[in-house]
Amino acid sequence: MENVTSTTDNQTLGEWTDFSIEYKVVSIFFVILICGIGIVGNVMVILVVLTTKHMRTPTNCYLVSLAVADLMVLTAAGLPNISESLYGGWVYGYFGCRGITYFQYLGINASSCSITAFTIERYIAICHPIKAQFLCTLSRAKKIIVVVWAFTSLYCVMWFYLSDTKELVYNNITLVSCEYKVSRYRYLPIYFTDFALFYVLPLMLATVLYGLIARILFLNPLPADPKESSSKKWKKESSQRNRTISTNNSSCSSTARSRRQVTKMLAVVVVLFALLWMPYRTLVVVNSFLEKAYLDFWFVLFCRICVYLNSAVNPIIYNAMSQKFRTSFKKLCRCGPQQMEKPAAYSVVLTYSVIKDMSNGESPDHFTTEIDELGTSTPADRILPSTMRMSFEDPSLSGRVALSTP
Repeated sequence: MENVTSTTDNQTLGEWTDFSIEYKVVSIFFVILICGIGIVGNVMVILVVLTTKHMRTPTNCYLVSLAVADLMVLTAAGLPNISESLYGGWVYGYFGCRGITYFQYLGINASSCSITAFTIERYIAICHPIKAQFLCTLSRAKKIIVVVWAFTSLYCVMWFYLSDTKELVYNNITLVSCEYKVSRYRYLPIYFTDFALFYVLPLMLATVLYGLIARILFLNPLPADPKESSSKKWKKESSQRNRTISTNNSSCSSTARSRRQVTKMLAVVVVLFALLWMPYRTLVVVNSFLEKAYLDFWFVLFCRICVYLNSAVNPIIYNAMSQKFRTSFKKLCRCGPQQMEKPAAYSVVLTYSVIKDMSNGESPDHFTTEIDELGTSTPADRILPSTMRMSFEDPSLSGRVALSTP
């Protein structure tokens, strides 16, 4: 995070005045509260996706990447703010200054890239469903995440060489601060490049893509899935024509509702990213054109808290807007052995059906994504076409078959 307190160079320092008690209490309270909730929430997101099989979808992989980036922001930017409020200076030394500054920028930039990645993934999945069969897969999402972190890790290496400790000698005390080596005016091109790449461009792209997604989801009917179309054609020729048509319509409606819900949740994440980062970004941009930077302690604290809140609020959004995340969070918090989510006895049959249906060259990863996106509460006979349903002679088994993805 840019150190906005390091904008005064070569000025005579007078008497040093410590922060007021009110400022210390308010800053430490909110930072501990927000960072504590954010760290616990993001760790839960990571654990839920990694330990729950049906949660391992391309979109959730990007959310794990975002959670890791948010954890970096909360620990590297949020927690050091507590010591700054208590002591008024930098207490982590020379290597701490360089390392913490690096991880601050790495978390910030990786979170922006992760948001851009799942925005593009949603656009392809909704607006180009045929291409999504091959592009929006779990393996491809993992590769993209590796590229995102490799790029941001290399890009942020420059902060190792731009940050350094500096002694501030006052009349009554000498403090150490973590500042930038280059002067304020030489730093501006670096900052504005970072500002454009990781804030302006992602938001412009998200605005355009979510506008196109909204046109498909809310103004036009959902594009037909090739599997659903072939299934519907086959069902029309069967003896149970009326029943299968109503089932297909119900499945389409469930798919549309699920996709709208996921898209709304991700759109809220993007909007909050834009709003909560805006005060701090605006402050630094305005100070770039002022003779004397505006550095009111309370307003700077407000800007920082907004940044920490952005990294802490995402798990709350998932819990509020996603039934799957809410259920998985509850299971993660329970103690003792948990009941299996899906009967293992039916896994082999369903796996065979999935492989059989993928014989036309479609990606099994994408099929898993589409099934999981519907949620675990959707009955199997409303998701799978009739050629993929299991039939049993025992009527007691009907209506109780749960999906089991490979």
